[in-house]
Amino acid sequence: MKDLLLIALFAALGAGAAGLVGWPAVRQLRRRSVALSLFAVAVVTVAAMTAGTLAVAQAMFLSHHDLGVVITVTCMAAVVSLLTAAVLGRQVVAGSRALTVAARTVGSADGFAAPNGPLGAELAELSAELAATSARLAESRQREQALEASRRELVAWISHDLRTPLAGLRAMAEALEDGVAEEPARYHARIRTEVDRLTGMVDDLFELSRIQSGALTLNPSRVSAYDLVGDAIAGAHPLARERGVQLHGDRVEPVPVEVDGREITRVLGNLLVNAIRATPADGVVAVAARREADRVVLSVTDSCGGIPEADLARVFETGWRGGTARTPRAVRPDAVQHHGDTGAGLGLAIVRGIVEAHEGRASVRNVAGGCCFEIALPAAPVLVT
Repeated sequence: MKDLLLIALFAALGAGAAGLVGWPAVRQLRRRSVALSLFAVAVVTVAAMTAGTLAVAQAMFLSHHDLGVVITVTCMAAVVSLLTAAVLGRQVVAGSRALTVAARTVGSADGFAAPNGPLGAELAELSAELAATSARLAESRQREQALEASRRELVAWISHDLRTPLAGLRAMAEALEDGVAEEPARYHARIRTEVDRLTGMVDDLFELSRIQSGALTLNPSRVSAYDLVGDAIAGAHPLARERGVQLHGDRVEPVPVEVDGREITRVLGNLLVNAIRATPADGVVAVAARREADRVVLSVTDSCGGIPEADLARVFETGWRGGTARTPRAVRPDAVQHHGDTGAGLGLAIVRGIVEAHEGRASVRNVAGGCCFEIALPAAPVLVT
């Protein structure tokens, strides 16, 4: 036992001396290349093993032959170990350089170009994380580009829609001022109509701004879908009567929902106004409500003739107006414009924003003779009596 302790002591002294000598070199090389750092660590390790072995061999007073054998074996093991460390270091450096080159493609239009060849576990994990980051960046860039295009389109439409009523107001005001208006009362009514139209556009812009900035405050309460539909139909009935469109609300289940009644009534009102404007005279707009699992689905079905399949994915985008199938028909000059007739393409964007704020989902699909807008809202929990 004493001999083993003595051997361990000599081995520790020899290995420790080699480690102390090599430690400054390892610290100096830690900021250099990975291959050189790994090779330096391998050299220090092999030197410590060799020094410990030789120290023990000297202490045991081996014969020259036996000492030569130990030195030969130790040196060959050291050479093989250093060669192996050099090869592994080159492989690590090659993988690191390939990953560096691939990292330059993160977020590029072509996507992340994963390095070829096998990588170590850590580098492979880093490569996978870079690929995921590149995908997220590409998706974020696409969303930003789509949002920017939507904003430009919205600004163009709003500018056009503001210019038209403002020009009309200016012309009517000048006619009244010059005393050339044959029917001043009619001009006054028309001015009031245009002002209401502009007010509706400003209200929609303000509401959309609140939604997109996250400043929309909800006051949810338990309410029946029957009451929500009834209030929305009552608000849209004058417009439907003026347009000669029939409103049906026969398939409405009195299922409870936990929502902000004012905001959801506005959602249904926007959907009804859009449906009435797009439906020809003597057409039908039907409202329904049903429960599906843990959701309450409210739907508005019109007779607009349908939406082109290419436009279905853009219906709820800000500024979308659609094609000829849902283009509002011209109204008489003396007709009263209603809220939602602004034509600014904001109504459906507001619908989606309010529904998503309620953790719901808004969707649209074509049906026979028209299209069906649906909003799915979380059902209210069952009251235990």
